[in-house]
Amino acid sequence: MNDLLTIVLLGIVEGVTEFLPVSSTGHLVLAGALLGLKEADATFDIVIQLGAILAVIVLFWRRFVRVGEGLLRRDPAALRFTRNILLGFLPSAVVGMIAYSAIRALLEAPGTGPFVVAVALIVGGIAILFIERTIPPAEKTSVEAMGWRVALGIGVVQCLSMIPGVSRSGATIMGARAMRIDQETAAEYSFFLAIPTMLGATTLALWKSRHDLGNAHFSAIAIGFVVSFIVALAVIRWFMAIVTRHGFAPFAWYRIVAGTIALALLALH
Repeated sequence: MNDLLTIVLLGIVEGVTEFLPVSSTGHLVLAGALLGLKEADATFDIVIQLGAILAVIVLFWRRFVRVGEGLLRRDPAALRFTRNILLGFLPSAVVGMIAYSAIRALLEAPGTGPFVVAVALIVGGIAILFIERTIPPAEKTSVEAMGWRVALGIGVVQCLSMIPGVSRSGATIMGARAMRIDQETAAEYSFFLAIPTMLGATTLALWKSRHDLGNAHFSAIAIGFVVSFIVALAVIRWFMAIVTRHGFAPFAWYRIVAGTIALALLALH
């Protein structure tokens, strides 16, 4: 992971795709397999996602301050917000601890990983189209107003994103939509739920890889982190505008096309 251009390109890929329902990890895996950008590096792929997570904290800092102040006053809305985030995070935390080694092996598999990503992109795209066309429009709600069963159910669905190519944001958003949560709230919940989920994944990845990390590796991660943060700042606002106007169908079609092209290129390789 020495080439600066490679690191910057991967940071851009991460920043663009982290909050879109298209799988950031899947795109990083395909970038390595199809474009020859790098050798498989699951730790780098996971840790630079924190840059995109920081973008959420910066963009929604007022919301988090209000929640923090509300928790000090034991405000019911702030307590429900925190409860819903923790319940959404719990299933992936448990499954991630158990399945970490298997997930990492799949990410780093030279042939299997990219193939799984390509298939998951196509299947996920079809699932998004199905949910978008069969679930009636929901009334506007908020993360604070969600019931605990809904939050826990979305957290269970999020576990599907541990399969490379499924997409954490995609699984979260479609899980919320399947439970009759409106599009904007589903997207916001995905943003907020990413914070504890990716903090946990990053901490686990760094701990498991602590003996393999050197100064060069940390430098690469730091550069990728900064690039993904800057790009994600712009992408989040753009994503919300697209969702408000067109829903999630454009991303579903992108997944299907990208997955099909990836399968064709993998076959050629």
